Formats: sequence, structure tokens, C-alpha cells
Amino acid sequence: MAAGFTEEDYEADPVEVWPENLPVVGVFQAMETQWRVGMEGATGLDYNALPTVLRLTRVPRAKWPDVFEDLRTMERAALKEIHGTPEKEDDHG
Repeated sequence: MAAGFTEEDYEADPVEVWPENLPVVGVFQAMETQWRVGMEGATGLDYNALPTVLRLTRVPRAKWPDVFEDLRTMERAALKEIHGTPEKEDDHG
């Protein structure tokens, strides 16, 4: 399989998403190809694509600031998972 992944790498239990989180989850999924990568691996999302993604996922413009902050929270959590950084109990970003 490409990049050394197997089907098992993608299998996971379904995750319930609360309705109020659907917009940011949709944006995060749509940004999946927009990771910036350096010598140490992923460094963060390329925000240059974000306005287009927000429009195409039909997020109302008034919600953009909240969705952006939620996206940054998801991005930080993803980077910790990608880089194997342990989550501290009092770590809020």
C-alpha cells in the first residue's frame, strides 16, 4: 500500500460528533491535504487555503472566527498525535 500504510492503519471505531462541532470537523477534513511539512514532519495547516475551504463547506462568515479557533485546537491535538507528544492534563495549547 502507498506510503507503507496498511488497511489496519485506517480502521477505527466510529466517533460521535456533536452537532455543534460538525462545521469544524468538516473544515478539518477538507483541510486534510493542506498540511505544511518540514524536515521534522508536519508543522501545521496551511491557512492560505482556509478561506476557500470555509466558503466551500458553507460555513457562515459570522462563524469563521469560532471555527478557526476550533480548527487550531484540532490542529494542535493532531500535531501531538503525529509527533507522539504526550498530552499533559493541564495542557490547553
